[in-house]
Amino acid sequence: MAVSKLDPRVATVDDGSTTHGRTVLGTRPRFEPYIASDTITRELTPLPLLVGTLLGLIFGASSLYLVLKVGLTVSASIPVAVISITLFRLLSKVGGRDATILEHNIVQTAGSAGESIAFGLGVTMPAIMILGFDLEATRTILVAVLGGLLGILMMIPLRRALIVQQHGILKYPEGTACAEVLKAGASAESRALASPAAKAEQAALGGAAMSATTIFTGFGIGFVYKAINVAFKGWKDVPERVFGPPFSAGSISAEISPELLGVGYIIGPYVASIMCAGGVLAFLVLIPAIKFFGSAAATPLAPGTIPIAEMSLGAIRDAYVLYIGAGAVTAAGIVSLLRSLPTIWASLREGLKDFQGGATARTSHVRTDRDLSMRVVYAGSIALVVAIMLARPLHMNLLGASLLVVLGFLFVTVSSRLTGEIGSTSNPISGMTVATLLFTCLAFLLVGWTGPDYYVTALSVGAIVCIASSNGGTTSQDLKTGFLVGATPRNQQIAILVGALAAALVLGPILLRLNESATVYVPRISKQPVEAAGGGTLLRDVENFPATLRVDPNSLHDTEAHNGTEYLVWHNQSQTQRPLGKYLVDRTGVPVFLVDPGINGTHRVTPDGERQVAKFDAPKATLMSYIIKGILNRELPWGLVLLGVMITLTLEMSGVPSLAFAVGVYLPLSSTSPIFLGGMIRWLSDRYTRRKHAGRQLSEAQMMAQGDKSPAVLLASGYIAGGAIAGILIAFMAGILGDVTQRLTEWSAAHNPFFEGPYANGLALLPFGGLVLLLYLVGREKVFAPRD
Repeated sequence: MAVSKLDPRVATVDDGSTTHGRTVLGTRPRFEPYIASDTITRELTPLPLLVGTLLGLIFGASSLYLVLKVGLTVSASIPVAVISITLFRLLSKVGGRDATILEHNIVQTAGSAGESIAFGLGVTMPAIMILGFDLEATRTILVAVLGGLLGILMMIPLRRALIVQQHGILKYPEGTACAEVLKAGASAESRALASPAAKAEQAALGGAAMSATTIFTGFGIGFVYKAINVAFKGWKDVPERVFGPPFSAGSISAEISPELLGVGYIIGPYVASIMCAGGVLAFLVLIPAIKFFGSAAATPLAPGTIPIAEMSLGAIRDAYVLYIGAGAVTAAGIVSLLRSLPTIWASLREGLKDFQGGATARTSHVRTDRDLSMRVVYAGSIALVVAIMLARPLHMNLLGASLLVVLGFLFVTVSSRLTGEIGSTSNPISGMTVATLLFTCLAFLLVGWTGPDYYVTALSVGAIVCIASSNGGTTSQDLKTGFLVGATPRNQQIAILVGALAAALVLGPILLRLNESATVYVPRISKQPVEAAGGGTLLRDVENFPATLRVDPNSLHDTEAHNGTEYLVWHNQSQTQRPLGKYLVDRTGVPVFLVDPGINGTHRVTPDGERQVAKFDAPKATLMSYIIKGILNRELPWGLVLLGVMITLTLEMSGVPSLAFAVGVYLPLSSTSPIFLGGMIRWLSDRYTRRKHAGRQLSEAQMMAQGDKSPAVLLASGYIAGGAIAGILIAFMAGILGDVTQRLTEWSAAHNPFFEGPYANGLALLPFGGLVLLLYLVGREKVFAPRD
């Protein structure tokens, strides 16, 4: 053991840690949390658990709406933590008791479960309607409950391997930011109980007031910026430049949001650069290459449906590059798991001591290293698998259940590790779901299971693994926050189990209600508005399905009432009779209505042609349905998937970490470019830190620790928190104020040069440049400078 004269966390370990392919020589400080392990204070109490669960339901509902609209969500942990601090502070002013920092941590832990389950549901379950089946309440709730609980249980034995042993290597940016929010908002009681190391660090940053000022300034700036930018259409939110000949379809773009800039600063320049490099490959190499070589083809090149010459860059990405990205993410995930096996096995071996009991049980654990018993993990996991096997709506079989367990453990591990490297916001859960469907459908194909009923089985496996990996990543982020503030892991695990169960039971019915709200019952002939020659619109008759469409009524058993009449229900999954979908059929077998769903439906006008219907596009669910039908119908473009696998292998042979790069290939360049910029600001700040401490003979690990304690980390955490809360509020209000949003968009497009016009791309960068400049100045200690 060596002793550091610099860091108040004095005990250090000589380890030569390896991070992302780079060896960090020297000593790594043994971490001491905000609340020391031998300090006992209130933590898992009823009111914080109830508040967190309720907030989880609210944020889960808004996240579900967002993922159905655009296929994206934002991390809920930080917004829930800020709301918790505000609510309990108000409660203390009217005679109640303020919460401790550990109680606030319970609130954010329970409250984060809803968002991750919402993402898994929104990405997968709507695909079942595209495949021609009903979005049943029982099936939806089962998938949400089983996936949510399975992900949490699988993450519990991984905590020591990923959170404790990889501390300082895996950053968990949102988890770190959430911990900073909790520390900045800690009550006087919690500050008094803080460990000596936490008090010394706080004093070095200028005291509690200065820390709170920095993070809440960042929060306010991030919130106001995001609100003006996205809600009020103040300036273009994704500046983009699409190149013409000779570099057709090449493009650069940036989602100029405060939360992505903050994530980039926290994860640092190395991972941020690798992620952005993947985006550069996709948008500045692959898409232009496909356009260049494919433009000469007069006919569509599968899986595309129109000639490449007529495709936009977005259409090229959706038709070709997403499959390459999915293959890259799949291969990189497997490589990452293989590399993690030694630490995972060591963690599981330690956990087995709990299961064995007796003299080998680890009853002497300190409070901050106490997990739920492995008996609970194993018994719970077995019970969930049995429930999956017995659940008739899932159409599950032994092969499907076995794949679910194997792929679930694989992608919970990968998701948790990726969350540590790049954060929840950029975690490609949908890419892991695609990988799950690839493996599952390929296994089904090998044994000859290609009928429509196996579509449901494959999608059930994919949906449960998607929710499990999403919730596993969220759980690891929460456990990282708890690790930093000194929480009891067991209490956090109980809180997120409660929050996940409540969210799963409620979000399933909400998904069904959202679908029903925009469902249209379309007769064979309906009215459709068209532009008239002299201006205005006319209504013309449109045939929605052929008069020859028939079904044997004796083969139908389910019924449904509509407008007072009872009809037979027919789920048309035929390869010859189109269009596919759900029909209401009379007693003679003649379809009367096509039931066009609210999610992924195509009929956006009521049958009388008088009213527009706002549909949910659920873009990721469409991709999932393509994967299932593509493999089981032998139509998947395996060549594209294997290209992605080869990209990963090339990177690994070159010594470049493939997982972050593969994520960059799969994600839009607009998402990774602001992360890269945040990483570059961190690189400049770290250069300043090195010059500042040049004479103190610090090891590389100690120098990195100094960079992690910069006030710019607090400001970046505030950016993440403010942007995330604003994003969720905007998504929640979009369903209520949709007409207002449309009018604002139209006005800005006509009158605001920052939003639309020839100079909009450049002008939009000006306010974002202000965010970047402030972050740089704080990193250089020109603003919010800590005390020496």
